[in-house]
Formats: sequence, structure tokens, C-alpha cells
Amino acid sequence: MLATSQTCAVLGLDGYIVQAEVDISPGLPPFNIVGLPDTAVQEAKERVRAALRNSGCEFPLRRITVNLAPADLKKEGLAYDLPIAVGMMVSSGQVDLPDENAIYLGERSLDGSLRHTTGILSMISVLRDQGFTKANVPAVDAPESALVEGVGVYPVPDLAALIEHFRGENRISPISTNGTPTDDDWSPPDAMNLADVKGQDHAKRALEVAAAGFHNLLFNGPPGSGKTMLARCLPSILPRITSEEALEVAKIYSVSGALPADSPLMLQRPFRAPHYTISNAGCGRRAQHQARRDYAKPPGRSVLGRASRVQPHVAGIATPALRRQSGNHQPGFRHGYLPSELHDGFRHEPVPLRLLQ
Repeated sequence: MLATSQTCAVLGLDGYIVQAEVDISPGLPPFNIVGLPDTAVQEAKERVRAALRNSGCEFPLRRITVNLAPADLKKEGLAYDLPIAVGMMVSSGQVDLPDENAIYLGERSLDGSLRHTTGILSMISVLRDQGFTKANVPAVDAPESALVEGVGVYPVPDLAALIEHFRGENRISPISTNGTPTDDDWSPPDAMNLADVKGQDHAKRALEVAAAGFHNLLFNGPPGSGKTMLARCLPSILPRITSEEALEVAKIYSVSGALPADSPLMLQRPFRAPHYTISNAGCGRRAQHQARRDYAKPPGRSVLGRASRVQPHVAGIATPALRRQSGNHQPGFRHGYLPSELHDGFRHEPVPLRLLQ
């Protein structure tokens, strides 16, 4: 019997709808997953097997084939555990799907409980755009999912609770959406304040102009003149983040796995201060196409010290972000775009030269 459940994949910061097709047929009991899965997705076979048995369900001892469509999209991560398990239960006749217009996301442990999954926010955003109205996510990721309005978020603690929900024994209630921030939610950043700096009027004026107009900035002066101190005060005068920008920042932190669980909505503009000896990997150029916070930058600031000592490859990585305001990644057969509205501040120290006769 063939059963289909819906899930999502993340490429860059964009989500894509993925169909988990499960077919259980007579024959020897192999368990195959096709559709360009990575190692983590292949290992879902053992997690699903143990979770079903520990949740009171029967694992079918027949030939099982799972197809993750579209097949040309690389399947990475751990969000496919739950849709595969749901498809297996439906295909084996143990449960019936109450609503086919629902999405299932989440990694499962061996006891059936659902764990945190990265990239939930990008996945929920594409659901709203594609017309889906319900999303079953791990309970720990429910506050993050509730940032997107228009989608009913159902927090699922474990597989046993989801089975009871399917059978109508104990329904899971959706949580209310939090929406995007307002001006009352904004608070000053916990950083050095430019108002506490005495003197340096010309430098403070330059900071104010750069922060207001999103201009790049270069500080030039001898050591000890206050370049680093002034640069660290920049977050205190940055314009307040808008609702769209706050959601964009949260997506980047969600995909990179750095979104705080207690406050999933980032209310401050990102501020990065990489060292001038930073490498390619530190800037975000990796073999994988994960959205790195140091490369995929929404409207924010970064300060790089000792600009004259910065390696040429570092400037080469930042140049496309400064020109196009986007990063282009090409993982597999598809293109992924990361927003990179990057505004840099540089510190430079003049080097004394000695003339030789």
C-alpha cells in the first residue's frame, strides 16, 4: 500500500516542499530510502524502526521503499524522521491521516520523542506560501514556528501523542502565533554605548552617518586612539530592526542552529567582529551550503580590524555580498541564495616606513 506525507527541505534560506512516499509490499524485509538522501537521512531507518516499536506500533516486516521527491533535491538533516514514520503507519494501516494538507517535521529519538530540528522557521514560511495550513513540529520548536502567521502549529512531544491525535483519543491543540515584533518589544543592545564616549566628535559623527545610511566605514589612526572602542559602540546607534528584517535574521540563525530557544525572534541587528586573520571557512565558504551567520547577513554590521593585514581571499569573499547583496550557493542541481546586505567597518593602523639611503 502506498502512502504519502508532506515535509520540507531547506536550501540556503529557502524551503522546498518534499513528499515522503512510503510503499510497503510483500517480499523480503529490506528498508530502502531513495531520493538523494545524505547519511543522516539514511540512518533514519534505524531511528524509525526503534521509535515505532517503543511507541506501541508494529514495524512491518515486509519490503519498505521510501521515496523523497523531488529526487533532484539533496535531502539533508534530520527533519525527515517524522514524515517517514507517519507514512509507514499509514501505509501499514495502523492509523489514518486526519488531514492531508498538513506538514510533518522533526527528528525522533529511539523512544519516540521529538528533538530540536534546525531550519524550522524557513520550512514554516514556505508552507504559508504554498497554501498549507497545518504543521506538526517538535514541541521544543513550537515557539519558533509560531513566528509565522497563517499556519496552524501543532506541538508534538512524541510519536505516541501524535498517534493518539490521529485516532482522536487525545487531540493536540494548535498554539497561537506570536507574530513579528513591535516598537514596544525593542530594547537597547547590551553593548558599549556611544553616549558614554567623551570627545572624538568627528569619529562619532562618522559613526552616526554610517549607521543611519548603511554606509561602509574606515577608521584610520595610531594604536590607542579609540578605533576599537568606537567600533564596539556601533550597535548602540543602529536603526531599529523592522518586522521583515527580524524574521530574516531569525531564519539565518535557525538554519545555522544558533537560534535561542527562549527568545526565537531576534530583535537586534546582527553585529560581527571577525579577526583580521580569519580564514575562508570562518567567513562562511564551506563545502556544504549551510547558511553561516558570518556570511549570510541581513541588514547589520561587521567590523574587521587592521584592514591592511586582511588576507586577499577574505576581501574576495565579502565582495559579492557588498555588490549583489546575496550569496549564491550551488549544492547539487539547484541554486541557493543567501541574503547578504553587508555593511563593513574597517580599522586601519598606519605603518611607519624608514627610508634607506
